[in-house]
Amino acid sequence: MYEEFFGFTAKPFELVPDPEFLYLSRVHKKAITYLEYGIRERNGFLLITGEIGSGKTTIIRNILKSLDEKVTLSKIFNTKVTSEQLLAMINDDFGLDVAGKDKIALLRQLNEFLVDEFVAGRQPVILIDEAQNLDIDLLEEVRLLSNLETDKSKLVQIILVGQPELRRTLADGRLRQLRQRICISCHIDHLSKAEVEEYIFHRLEKAGNRSAVEFGEGAIDLIYLFSRGVPRLINIICDFLLLSAFVEEKKVICTDLVKEVIGEIESESKFWGDESGDEKPRMTAANGKALEEMSAKVTRLEATLGDGGVASSELANLSEQIKMLEKILNGTVLALQSRIDSTDASISEMRLDMEELFKLIKMVDKGGKQLPDPPKKGFWNWMAS
Repeated sequence: MYEEFFGFTAKPFELVPDPEFLYLSRVHKKAITYLEYGIRERNGFLLITGEIGSGKTTIIRNILKSLDEKVTLSKIFNTKVTSEQLLAMINDDFGLDVAGKDKIALLRQLNEFLVDEFVAGRQPVILIDEAQNLDIDLLEEVRLLSNLETDKSKLVQIILVGQPELRRTLADGRLRQLRQRICISCHIDHLSKAEVEEYIFHRLEKAGNRSAVEFGEGAIDLIYLFSRGVPRLINIICDFLLLSAFVEEKKVICTDLVKEVIGEIESESKFWGDESGDEKPRMTAANGKALEEMSAKVTRLEATLGDGGVASSELANLSEQIKMLEKILNGTVLALQSRIDSTDASISEMRLDMEELFKLIKMVDKGGKQLPDPPKKGFWNWMAS
């Protein structure tokens, strides 16, 4: 609709995960490098996680475009299924006839197919997206698929892609064997403030006109604050901004326009909470006191206004300031909470790494004594001793 006005050859902020528009942030480069290396080296399980809208699907599609012709791929995107349905979908995507076959027949069929692929010099890969929907039993079923092997080589490689909840599920003690088979693991974090600006201009350039619009002072800061660095939300905000600028025939995005668009988006979609108030942000004492003082001042002004002592414009201006303060506080607190969630995922990943390190330690002869298993709590104190 606005492409001609801004001189674009395509819409820059489509929600479709188009690899042509892939912005390689530090973590996205890392994830792609890990995936390419893992597939090339035929490592066992590969694990990629990231928040909703962080760019996981775009990365996957980018990898799929660059796969070697010897790779035979089975892609699974529907994970709310039974173990038999999952197996049938894997076989079907490999091009096998699954009609009328039970689980035992499906397993036999898959094993024969993988052996044939191995003999032909091809590399079968199973990619399971939205893997956070798989429960512990299904993940164990997936692990068992990796037992299909010859005397010298694994017959299939498995890539698990999902949201951070997947890491919490994998931390369950019942999935220790699966964790030990994960050779490469990477978490895709949110974009930093600097990366958000680079991301926006990268997509404008890919769409045909990097200088299509100018962002006023503080405009990109507000986009970062509300989106928390999530690419999908940046796309939603910027698409609305371009549409609004087109309607007003402007090519400068000011903070007032960003505030207006963010207000409309949040009132419609409630990205960071719901109307029931289940996600109330926690405020610091200082910020809470500042807000209380402003609210008290409004109350006093309202009383004075009733006596005709204060202009209504002053009251309206103060109310607007309070609304903006609330938005900034909410955005800041929720952004911090998002960082905490990402840190939790990193800690879970570190725990898995330390378990792998402990396996190596146990291989070292300690005077004929085998080290005991690490405790569930106080792990670092135990390691120091």
